[in-house]
Amino acid sequence: MAVAKKTMISFGLVAIPVAMYTAIQDNEIHFNQLYKKNNERIKYKKTCAHCGQEVTEKDIVKGYEYDKDHYVIITDEEIEKIKTEKEKSVQILHFAELDQISPVYYEKSYRVLPEAGGEKAFELLRTALLSENKVAIGKTVMGTKETLMVIIPREDGLIVTTMYYQNDIKTLPKAYSKPKVAEAEIKMAKTLINSMDTPFNPNEYTDEYQVKLRNLIEDKIAGKKIVTPKSNEPYIIADLMDALKESIEQAKSEAFVEKTVAKKLKKV
Repeated sequence: MAVAKKTMISFGLVAIPVAMYTAIQDNEIHFNQLYKKNNERIKYKKTCAHCGQEVTEKDIVKGYEYDKDHYVIITDEEIEKIKTEKEKSVQILHFAELDQISPVYYEKSYRVLPEAGGEKAFELLRTALLSENKVAIGKTVMGTKETLMVIIPREDGLIVTTMYYQNDIKTLPKAYSKPKVAEAEIKMAKTLINSMDTPFNPNEYTDEYQVKLRNLIEDKIAGKKIVTPKSNEPYIIADLMDALKESIEQAKSEAFVEKTVAKKLKKV
């Protein structure tokens, strides 16, 4: 069952009690590290740098090194104590347009639903943002960091996405020189884009490589020999216009096959 982080979204004098649910889950296959001589698990122990004694989680405290080998101890209770109610809630700073934010700033997303008593104010905020085609920029303290976030309206609620600060983003080492593109090439590229234009449906996408990896694991368990599948190697066409033309023809051909298959499935 999903665990919710309960908080408040505040703008002006309006405070909305909400629950934030992590929007993603980890479906990736994970491997354990083994010692290759006997296939036993590799374990990492936490030890005291001074005496070498192994320590457990209950023996560990937070310390800030203010001078060489000199630490001040800070407890979780003290960290929570300095938070004001304002810092515990999501404070909306201002509103903006979504396309003004580069995706490079996005970090982690949460689905947000109203708690009891906050339904009307929540729906008011969601509807107003949607109608104005706006998002809200806000801040809250998460852990030991004041976190920047964007609140995005959706038909089924709100999405809160935490964001990186400007000084978290690396500067590109070198800007590329933009060559001149011919009008005919742009027109051809637009044709290719339109020929491949279909609505985004998240249910259509799967991690195919993870499926192959699971099959590999199952084959290894069953003692089967692992073989490399045959595949058609991609080839590069030297001339840009020729590559665009062939890509358009390929897209049309694939679209025709998909429509034919869809018609047959409907008849069945």
